[in-house]
Amino acid sequence: MTITLPYHRVNVLTGTKAARIIEDAEEYAMLVKKAKRPLLVLGPKILTKPVEGKPLFEYAVEIAKTLDIPICATAHTKKKLVELGVEPASTYDIIEILNHLKDPAWKGVKKEGNHDLVMFLGFRTDLGEQGLSTLKHFASHLKTMTLCPYFYPNASYSLPNFRKDSQWKEFLDNFIANLKKKEA
Repeated sequence: MTITLPYHRVNVLTGTKAARIIEDAEEYAMLVKKAKRPLLVLGPKILTKPVEGKPLFEYAVEIAKTLDIPICATAHTKKKLVELGVEPASTYDIIEILNHLKDPAWKGVKKEGNHDLVMFLGFRTDLGEQGLSTLKHFASHLKTMTLCPYFYPNASYSLPNFRKDSQWKEFLDNFIANLKKKEA
């Protein structure tokens, strides 16, 4: 048995509940498709991080558009999304959205009910880890999922540590392809 260590090794011991590592893009896509009200929360790294030459924000937009998933834009990401013709469902600071997500009575970004699955992409690893820890301990009503190339032990579902961008690109491409597949 091998142990996957998080990027920040201070969070190796996460209590009795740790993330389920999923390397299979099809399984990840199935989890998203099963969700009734998923949410995609985007951080500022989507604007500066390319994945094998393709901007990360293009992956984010494609994921959201494929299943009509609402986007919560944090930091200064809204401007770029609007330039691409994508209007985020909400714009919050990361701490604000985490506080809203903790509240089981919150009506969600579209006021249709709270979210049951929240995907995170494009955040600093230290901030992401602490935010996921907060949700793990104070938001038992929702599942969290990371799309970043690092293992986050406080998420419900996490990717492994991808050593190369080519591995992450392959996963993201397969993930989007599986999101687009129609169920038989």
